[in-house]
Amino acid sequence: MAFSSFLGRVLFASVFILSAYQEFNAYGVDGGPAAKALRPKFDAFAHQVHSRVGFQLPDIDMKFLVAGAIALKGIGGILFILGSSFGALLLLLHQVITTPILYDFYNYDSEDKGFIQLFIKFTQNMALFGALLFFVGMKNSIPRRQPKKKAPKTKTY
Repeated sequence: MAFSSFLGRVLFASVFILSAYQEFNAYGVDGGPAAKALRPKFDAFAHQVHSRVGFQLPDIDMKFLVAGAIALKGIGGILFILGSSFGALLLLLHQVITTPILYDFYNYDSEDKGFIQLFIKFTQNMALFGALLFFVGMKNSIPRRQPKKKAPKTKTY
């Protein structure tokens, strides 16, 4: 059972770790292609937040946002493999921040070609989010094993 749990965590975290590795290799000086693709998505997300909530998001340099995503995915994935709830929380934080920005299906009409693809990817990321929540919940619901106290030996004379 322990091996299958470890293997499942390795396979699950490989999605995040491989993505972080690819983004790290392409990072360069300006954040790489991820930063270039993220800028219009972030601007559209910031506009949506401002128009609906009235809150102005700060202007963020995309290379720092990409670096943060790489760190969250890489460190969170490694800690998740080791069975840490903190690693799962880092991956949850990554999912909460990036999913609504990257997969902005809400900016498209439902008949648009990009709507379906973005909606599918959004729901896939929500499934990853749910699996991480399940892991954290299960990790915290299993009682920790308490070392059994041995009865003191009686002395016989």
